Amino acid sequence: MNRAGLTEKLLDIKREKGWTWKYICETIGGMSPILVTGAVLGQHKMTKPMAEKAAALFGLTKGEQAMLNEVPMRGTLANFPPTDPLIYRFYELILVNGPALKVLIEEEFGDGIMSAIDFDMDITRKSDPKGDRVQLGMTGKFLPFKYYGAKGNELALGLKEE
Repeated sequence: MNRAGLTEKLLDIKREKGWTWKYICETIGGMSPILVTGAVLGQHKMTKPMAEKAAALFGLTKGEQAMLNEVPMRGTLANFPPTDPLIYRFYELILVNGPALKVLIEEEFGDGIMSAIDFDMDITRKSDPKGDRVQLGMTGKFLPFKYYGAKGNELALGLKEE
């Protein structure tokens, strides 16, 4: 079995049992629900204790349990550009707003990127009379660009200059 096959098996069991993602995430625990869900979907690695809980929950073999603890090939499950309407809206959000976010982050922090590794994200439902809102919160460590070969008094990192 490969990781894509294991993902399909987990989704089949989820459907058969009528489980919610909330139930699965609370049972496995250990991380943000976004990361636990992503791990079940094959995009994140589970810790060994989490993989053991997932194996017990889903009735997995030792080999399948071990696969949950392996570093996955991230981003391999989606077409590019994405075709799912909800995922495409995230893509569109970045295409439209990405340049503005980039220059605003650079103005505030300097020359660098926001980490998607040292990163936190949460989802909150906000009531609104015009229709409930999805609120996403994201924080990522700022990683300054390294100016390799910098000598003397030259900046070695792309931190904001005062």
